[in-house]
Amino acid sequence: MEITNPLIYGVPCFILLIIAEIFFSLKYDKELYQWKDFAASTSMGAGAVVLAIFTKAASFTVFFIIYEIFNPEVDGVRTNIMGYAAFGWAWYIWIICQVLDDFNYYWYHRLSHTVRVLWAAHVVHHSSDNFNLGSGLRNGWVTLFYKPIFWLYLPAIGFHPVMVTTCLAIQALWQFQLHTKFIPRLGFIEKFMNTHKHHHVHHSSDLEYLDKNHGGYLNLFDKVFGTFKDLDDDKEVHFGVLHPPNSYNPLVIVSHEYKHIWLDLKKARNFKEGFMYVFGPPGWSPDGSSQTVKQMQRELAKNGTIKMAQPPKSASVAS
Repeated sequence: MEITNPLIYGVPCFILLIIAEIFFSLKYDKELYQWKDFAASTSMGAGAVVLAIFTKAASFTVFFIIYEIFNPEVDGVRTNIMGYAAFGWAWYIWIICQVLDDFNYYWYHRLSHTVRVLWAAHVVHHSSDNFNLGSGLRNGWVTLFYKPIFWLYLPAIGFHPVMVTTCLAIQALWQFQLHTKFIPRLGFIEKFMNTHKHHHVHHSSDLEYLDKNHGGYLNLFDKVFGTFKDLDDDKEVHFGVLHPPNSYNPLVIVSHEYKHIWLDLKKARNFKEGFMYVFGPPGWSPDGSSQTVKQMQRELAKNGTIKMAQPPKSASVAS
């Protein structure tokens, strides 16, 4: 079955939507764009596109190899090694694959916030203080290398690689258009979909909103796993991260958290501390000199406020 990758049509739409958002921003004096920041975002987006040519080709090849190994042809029929026929192209198979895609995206995204070495790759996307479609282009380059790992089991259990990659592309289209302030509440849809207002929460640097709403186009798994948070429409939202890179240089934006990890590793006193600095949650420290999101949120819930101590430059907290 031949299917055109939706991103082929999506990329021109991305450009048109960004132009439209810039126009409305200027016309209605919304000040959504800061031009040096936008230039950094587009540079990072361009770099991601170039890298993706190779990483997506590699991941698609791996998906096919896995599919062939686990679903060999038996008497002309693709049969999974567990004994059932590999999944076909029926409409309900597409729905199941898309829901599983969202499940995969949820855990890829959540772990990219809660495992520091993954956060170092993903923080790029959150590093802008602006929330607009331009910032939706600001994607981490390193994430391209580990993201497909979360999808490897789908071709293994019988979903065709073309279906898997198409669902990934649909997910990317939905994610991009969430990065705008111009879309209002969507009523009943917000009961089950991850909408623009929910994504405001995800990109907020306000403490109560940190590490929330990791879903792709559904908010189902956020609700199941306790990470859903609705937006308080009466409260101003601040975007970005608690400890930004303070640079418009794409190379600095890409690498700044890895530099912080390296500085922390050099002061680690034992293997455990070194391990936690790399694989523990962002903000972890053995002496309490910096805090994780959960630690800060517990303090906020207990005291109603929190004293934000200035952490050392080598510390970073996810948001």
